[in-house]
Amino acid sequence: MSNIGEFTALAERLADAARPIVEGYFRSDTDVLDKADATPVTAADQEAEAAIRTIIEHEFPDHGILGEEHGAVRTDAEFVWVLDPIDGTKAFATGKPLFGTLIALTQNGLPIVGIIDQAILQERWVGAQGQVSTLNGKPISVRSCPAVEDAWMYTTSPYMFEGADFDAFKRLANQVKHPLFGADCYAYGLLAAGLCDLVCEADLRPYDYCALVPIIEGAGGVITDWDGQALDIDSNGCVLAAGDERTHAAALTNLAG
Repeated sequence: MSNIGEFTALAERLADAARPIVEGYFRSDTDVLDKADATPVTAADQEAEAAIRTIIEHEFPDHGILGEEHGAVRTDAEFVWVLDPIDGTKAFATGKPLFGTLIALTQNGLPIVGIIDQAILQERWVGAQGQVSTLNGKPISVRSCPAVEDAWMYTTSPYMFEGADFDAFKRLANQVKHPLFGADCYAYGLLAAGLCDLVCEADLRPYDYCALVPIIEGAGGVITDWDGQALDIDSNGCVLAAGDERTHAAALTNLAG
């Protein structure tokens, strides 16, 4: 794609705009409110997304936007930006720097650019279709893990699984070497950088996973739904990411029962 570089550069500008807002509110006395779905939100979430949207509207007024805090516009456009200003608001609100700003661009529903920006640790993962993913500008790659029994696996919380999804997750968690919890989007960055092997989650929204796809794939990893299908803006929110395709295949088998 001839303009992938332009889109990636803009995505980095968007992350640059959000970062000082997030930094300014971190470990402050800002209020934590409950949204209609009982998930938390802060002024940092709302202001960071507003700043990002202002730039997109100026640069590409024909592009669509889907954001967690300020809703959707023009989502039938060829290009749609998918935004989560703070993925991991619970971590943010309790002073734990394992959240991230997620910025994605989709084309016809497929993620083609993705950023995880961790403002406090000053870390930024960038992925773009056809490009090698980077962490703070340096190329990264996943690590080899041929057996699921040797895998270190992250999940944000076991409470994100219900019913049959919980049973499937438990089967997989019982097979891996170490099940770990509590990293939100940061876990996917660790996987892309070759520091863990699996991430398994459910009940995600497009703004939770779209940015992750180019980053994982550009680092040589695999990220799909639990049926092994490619993720797009309309996926069901059950996500499995792996650094090694052999572990990914074995994990899918465990999830399927």
